[in-house]
Amino acid sequence: MNGIRMLDTSHGSLAVRDTGPGGFPVLMIHGNSSSGAIFRNQMSGALGRKFRLVAVDLPGHGDSANALVPERSYRMEGYAEAMTEALGLLGIERAGVFGWSLGGHIGLEMISRYEGLAGLMITGTPPVNGGTVGEGFVPSPHMALAGKETCTPEEIESYARHTCGEPFEPFLRDVVARTDGRARRLMFEAFVAGTGDDQEAIVARSRVPLAVVNGADEPFVNLAHVRRLPYANLWEGRSIEIAGSGHAPFWDAPSAFDPIFERFFSGLAPEREGEGKSAAA
Repeated sequence: MNGIRMLDTSHGSLAVRDTGPGGFPVLMIHGNSSSGAIFRNQMSGALGRKFRLVAVDLPGHGDSANALVPERSYRMEGYAEAMTEALGLLGIERAGVFGWSLGGHIGLEMISRYEGLAGLMITGTPPVNGGTVGEGFVPSPHMALAGKETCTPEEIESYARHTCGEPFEPFLRDVVARTDGRARRLMFEAFVAGTGDDQEAIVARSRVPLAVVNGADEPFVNLAHVRRLPYANLWEGRSIEIAGSGHAPFWDAPSAFDPIFERFFSGLAPEREGEGKSAAA
């Protein structure tokens, strides 16, 4: 995997991790108060050798700069515009997108913004609208921290441990501590106000292939809500749940998650792209 590079955008300077050309591109979008480093297992493993995995730190997160205009960028639609702009600057005209938690909501917002979106996989993300936020999520004290601008060291530690589960590593806490607190507050305020697209309507009408993959022990998302939604093009006709996994199956259960990821995105890739990088590896 190549090192981190910086990309100048209208939302600020964004940090990019990129496994390099040769495979079908998949944009990896992390969750609230995280960074692209969370996809380490996928980027440094077999998936990173088969696909061109591109993980961009959101504005105000990880190694990216804080947003130039926080009120513009720190909302789901602002993040979607930033990710679309980043793909354009990288010269990626067609790609799949994987979004985790907040990243999945951003991916849903990208459907109307990124013309080259070949398919989307979401994890830890209940499609909701302004009226169904309460149905899509399970109330918990840790979720309350998702919109809190200033957190104590104890709250930072708690949020880091409960969003990713085991194994816990110190960098998970460090990326929560680094996050611009305004990003949490402004995103949450905009989300509750319903400023973005109606995501239930998006999944009900969009023909973009959509894979929905969650941990069966998901602590924050109401999986019953996810299962009962109508989908226009749900991959394999069902919402997939990984046994023994929580909010971040790519982190806590990669041996079960990675084959699902590979199967979905391989199905989107033109044959020459899907095979080119693995043959050269």
